[in-house]
Amino acid sequence: MILYGYHPVREALRRRPHEVRRVLIAVVRGPGAGAARRREIEALCRRRGVAVEALPAAALTARVGAAHNGFAVEVAAPAAAAGERPDPGLVVLVEDVQDPRNLGALLRVAEGAGAARVLVRDRGSAPLSPAAAKTAAGAGEWLPVERVTNSAQTIERLKADGFWVYGADAAGEPPWMVDLTGRVALVFGGEERGLRRRTRELCDKLVGLPMRGRVASLNLATAAAALLYEAVRQRTGAGRKSPDSGGAGEG
Repeated sequence: MILYGYHPVREALRRRPHEVRRVLIAVVRGPGAGAARRREIEALCRRRGVAVEALPAAALTARVGAAHNGFAVEVAAPAAAAGERPDPGLVVLVEDVQDPRNLGALLRVAEGAGAARVLVRDRGSAPLSPAAAKTAAGAGEWLPVERVTNSAQTIERLKADGFWVYGADAAGEPPWMVDLTGRVALVFGGEERGLRRRTRELCDKLVGLPMRGRVASLNLATAAAALLYEAVRQRTGAGRKSPDSGGAGEG
């Protein structure tokens, strides 16, 4: 598998150099950001004992077939991060995301917010492709991503593990009116129809962002960022719990 883009290449070298077969770098002449990044990647390759192949930018484009920013890496398998995350009680479940760039952007947001892991419904969702990895900017190297076969069963399993499950839906309560502390799983649906009916029914509560402009909805990753960082705000002690909000603080 080939990953492309500066950030995915750098994080692959940092996270799993043992799975990197070689790094492909486009030839850069003269000073500039491209030259500095090349020196950084070459230094990482030397430290990790990874082979480097320099080739013209046009040849690299022909090899990877995409916008590569001058860097690509051949790896043995898709990223599969493991280990403890800063916040093991914060999980994301996503279903029916069609665009791999949306999936990649969501992974980047989830990693930045310190989520423990992202669960992706396998059927109907975009794969963890090079395009998703590039948009994730290396986040997939550090964030455990698990493909699941059934959203309903996954939600039931999360509940059995003590998680409160909140679905992202335009008709839901504002997230600052909901207790997002404790063990929380945030569920996001696809770009077109949102959450599946059964998924919506199984959620403990629906949360949504008030839309005060003329656009009816937000991009998936943008909505995920708003909800996840409201959870971060509450979980770091900066938020004030609503006295009548249900959720993780109950029971």
